[in-house]
Order: sequence, then C-alpha cells, then structure tokens
Amino acid sequence: MSIARIKKDDTVMVISGEYAGKTGKVRSVSPKDGTAIVEGVNMRTHAVRRSQENTAGGFVKAEAPIRLCKLMPYDPDAKKGVRIRRVKEGDKFVRKSAKTGHVL
Repeated sequence: MSIARIKKDDTVMVISGEYAGKTGKVRSVSPKDGTAIVEGVNMRTHAVRRSQENTAGGFVKAEAPIRLCKLMPYDPDAKKGVRIRRVKEGDKFVRKSAKTGHVL
C-alpha cells in the first residue's frame, strides 16, 4: 500500500462524479476499504425507525463513504485540488503542494 495522501481533518476536493468540484473536511478515512467520509459530500437519505431516542422517526440525511481515488487534497492558495509531495523538513516529513509549495 502506498503512503496515504488524504488524512483525517484534511480539506479535500471531489474530482469526479455527482459531487465534482465540491470541497469539504474529511471526517474519517478507511484505508482498508479505500474510502473516506467527507462533510457535505455524497449525502444519502435513509429511513430511521421510531425509538425512545427518536420518537418521530422519519428520514435522515447523512454522508456516505466516497472512494479515495475521487478525492484530491485542496490547496487554498491555488484554489483547487493539487498533487502533493512528501518533503523532509528538519526531522519530519511534511506534505506540500506540488505547484505552490503550501504545507498541507
């Protein structure tokens, strides 16, 4: 498996599919499945049964996982999705935008 380009709390941009062009913050990443859950992206509606906690029941909108291959890290300087490079700064590796050099 390669080095993960997308991590939790990153801002990402969707590059293909129904939500192409939208950006959001990554809530969680599942490297084994190759998916991530992004706020406000890939919204799905599902029915919720009535219970003591949810007395009304009804329909709930929630984010569904989206494939990592459809996401790119978002660079606020370039205002678009960018490729990244791992660069050693001091004793740590950091992820930088390949175009602008902005640290992600």
